[in-house]
Amino acid sequence: MFQRVATIAYATYREAVRARILLGLAGVAVAAAFYSLVVGAFALREAPRVVSDFGAMTISVFSIAVAILIGATSLYRELELKTILPILARPIGRGEFLIGKYLGIMLVVAVFVLAEGGLVLMMSAVLGGRSPLLSVSVGALLAVTIVVAAWRFAPLRTSGPIPWAVAMAAAGVVLASTAPAERSLVLASSALAFMEVAIVAGFAMLFSAFSTPFLSALLTLGMFIVGRSADSMAHLPIKTFGKALHDAGFALSRVVPNLHVYVPARPLLTGEAVDANLLRYLSLAGVQTFGWVLGLLAVSSFVFKRRDFT
Repeated sequence: MFQRVATIAYATYREAVRARILLGLAGVAVAAAFYSLVVGAFALREAPRVVSDFGAMTISVFSIAVAILIGATSLYRELELKTILPILARPIGRGEFLIGKYLGIMLVVAVFVLAEGGLVLMMSAVLGGRSPLLSVSVGALLAVTIVVAAWRFAPLRTSGPIPWAVAMAAAGVVLASTAPAERSLVLASSALAFMEVAIVAGFAMLFSAFSTPFLSALLTLGMFIVGRSADSMAHLPIKTFGKALHDAGFALSRVVPNLHVYVPARPLLTGEAVDANLLRYLSLAGVQTFGWVLGLLAVSSFVFKRRDFT
């Protein structure tokens, strides 16, 4: 079972990596990260804070976009092209196929988060006092390595980004030791962004199990917006919105995932909040993520097993 699921996951990852629109999103994300340096230049002594905050926001926003884009289209493409029929003719269940698709999406997101996080950490390292020449040299070496490897060895064009992203993240963590607060924020934000994306991708798989790509993307985006607004909906002022809307908002906030959990205040992420424990917070967020993902995949598999492909 695990081998079958892993095979589907890696095939999904390879298909997504080849997509031009995904490469375009990655390019825009990198450009946005570098733009944070321009914004930081106008912030004088607050430049490190601006770069880390802007970079963390970039990781969150673009990873959500990647999850919605791939999650809404990957499964439908298999159905539209009928490539799913010969796959399911083999000893693999529909539930295994769907879970493999989900894990493939999460692998793509993990590569993106690691690479983008490593880039932001390298920029934070320079602003934190690390030698610009050293940081630029390490980044350039890694960039040249992946380009040359992809050019000389065709299989590395899809598999190469995985170890390369890990190397980017590791290099960023080491170099950013000169900016411990910003390093803590970027790492914690990246972990929370990945957890949030796991839930969003779960909804994308659920909607794509019975709907079209456009509607799946729209519904997933709607769930993301509602989830991010769960705290606000739970505390709608009665004097402004009335008791009916107040009660409706409170009830809705209890049945949707509270995604606001994954964007906590900066003092918690940097360790400045003396009355909070970051590790405990991440653990509780991880438990919530696991519960929602498990439930969403179970429902998605149930729906997908009953879908008629003809």
